[in-house]
Amino acid sequence: MALVLHAGSGNKNAFKALIAAEYSSIKVELVKDFQMGVSNKTPEFLKMNPIGKVPVLETPDGPVFESNAIARYVTRLKDDNPLYGSSLIDYAHIEQWMDFAATEVDASIGKWLYPRMGFYPYAAVSEETAIAALKRALGSLNTHLALNTFLVGHSVTLADIVLTCNLYLGFIRILTKSFTSEFPHVERYFWTMVNQPNFKKVIGDVKQAEAVPPVPKKAAPAKEQKPKEAKKEAPKETLKPKADEKPAEEEPKPKPKNPLDLLPPSKMILDDWKRLYSNTKTNFREVAIKGFWDMYDPEGYSLWFCDYKYNDENTVSFVTMNKVGGFLQRMDLCRKYAFGKMLVVGSEPPFKVKGLWLFRGSEIPKFVMDEVYDMELYEWTKVDLSDEAQKERVNAMIEDQEPFEGEALLDAKCFK
Repeated sequence: MALVLHAGSGNKNAFKALIAAEYSSIKVELVKDFQMGVSNKTPEFLKMNPIGKVPVLETPDGPVFESNAIARYVTRLKDDNPLYGSSLIDYAHIEQWMDFAATEVDASIGKWLYPRMGFYPYAAVSEETAIAALKRALGSLNTHLALNTFLVGHSVTLADIVLTCNLYLGFIRILTKSFTSEFPHVERYFWTMVNQPNFKKVIGDVKQAEAVPPVPKKAAPAKEQKPKEAKKEAPKETLKPKADEKPAEEEPKPKPKNPLDLLPPSKMILDDWKRLYSNTKTNFREVAIKGFWDMYDPEGYSLWFCDYKYNDENTVSFVTMNKVGGFLQRMDLCRKYAFGKMLVVGSEPPFKVKGLWLFRGSEIPKFVMDEVYDMELYEWTKVDLSDEAQKERVNAMIEDQEPFEGEALLDAKCFK
């Protein structure tokens, strides 16, 4: 009897076993025409898994459910499978990262994504908690991957398969480039994994989410229908309004437009640049950087360098990175009109904070200077486009070039 996997063709939990099978040269057949909510409710399926969850693997010795258990089973069908490492400590570390992928990464992505998909009630406080937990997990993962290509050892293991599949749903549905750019080593790792031939054969091409799904709108409560009153006869004489009667309320005045919306049209479409930046995974200089200068309109936009004035205070790495993250959050009011890169530079404290910003208009928008208090903490210098050295510095900052100006790049964040 062949191994038969019951799940939909796009199920990220089914991918774990299918990818493990590719690496192990084990034949696993995915059932055809599987319909979630239909196929998993049949008596035959419920005999294999009484609670009706997917995936389920049919084996000659009986069914197996739970995706990690299925992936382990498939992996162990091959003797001395390198997916389980080459030593007892490798095996322990692989199991460690598989547990981390389930409890820290997958759980937090689900708590953020599923309420926005309408699977569970949405609560802003719960979402904030989930995002904080996910950032903590990805931060730890980013630190590990800064020194490691793979989770364990020097080749793909089952831990990499499970973690990548758990990250997959987040990357395609809710983890936008502006979010994942805080974790550059996690980004590098994910795109490296999904482009491995055995991964790509199962998953196919992967496109990162461009926007966070909106919060589902609550259905408006049905209005009670009042019984119709009998029409009263209109009085024969029309009474004049009394002197003390209030006039009808005036309609609210339209909200004044942002001055930047009144500028002459620009040939540069900011969203097109942001999309190009987000979607360029290889040949960044040849594609994204060249595309930026092809799009750039010096009459409609301006480029600015910023340098933090008080770098001597930046003695703790995570505090410095949090400081930059808070600044980017407060810049959200100008997301429609700006693109930015913020770099934390240096391998030892004090760390230097430097940035590059693209703003609509020839100057930094006044409403940004007025409302974002962090602006005065930076020295702002307009980029001189006639200076090739300054243009190259722009390229290096967009690209997160490392080393940057002769120093290690501790962190790079993108605002888009």
